[in-house]
This record gives sequence, structure tokens and C-alpha cells, in this order.
Amino acid sequence: MAKYQKIFLVDDDDVACFINQNLIEELGFATDVQPFTDAEEVFPYLNDSKTRPDLILLDLKMPVFDGFDFLEKFQHLSEDIRSSVKIVVLTTSENPKDRKRLAKLGYEKYLIKPLNKNKLETL
Repeated sequence: MAKYQKIFLVDDDDVACFINQNLIEELGFATDVQPFTDAEEVFPYLNDSKTRPDLILLDLKMPVFDGFDFLEKFQHLSEDIRSSVKIVVLTTSENPKDRKRLAKLGYEKYLIKPLNKNKLETL
């Protein structure tokens, strides 16, 4: 049985989205996986409980609207939305400044790419 009903993959890299989506689906980790290469496109789905994901795997380093921009905007959503969506940062960045900035925003869960079965099991 799937651990999550719906997962959104937010990453500007189409290949990373494709690989991660296939991994999640092959492992039966979620029943529905939706990739987004533009983080801003996620927000309309968050307002409706029927389209809202259980988990968002979020890349930090994206052009124009990056993961930090996403997290800051997410903080302004209703408590109902924020409490029903788990966000985990999935990125290549191991920069201590990024970790510190994430901690200030209240996000301690941080996974380094590539995603694999062991990392998924920690979620």
C-alpha cells in the first residue's frame, strides 16, 4: 500500500522529475505523482483539498522562483493548507547557508539528491 496518496515533485530539471517519478511509482510509494518544473504552478492546486498533495519534494535551486521563494510564499497560506502538506527539500545543495536559511523558515527535513529507496523510506 502507498505511503502517500499524492506527491508533487517540484524541480526545474525534467530529467530529475522523470527519474524521481518513476522511482516513486515503481516502489509504490504514492498512488499519484505529479511533476512541476515551475514552482509557482503548484499554488493553485494547494487551495483545493481534492488536488492538494500530501507531500511536496522541493528543489531549492531553480531559476526565477526558487525553493526559498516557494517556502516563503507557502508560509502565507492558511493553517489548514500548511498543516496538511508535508514539504521535504530535495536538492544538490549542501551549502551550510542554505541549511541555516531553511531552519529559519522551519524546514529541517532536507535530502540530498539523488533520491533513492532508502531516502524515500525516511519520509
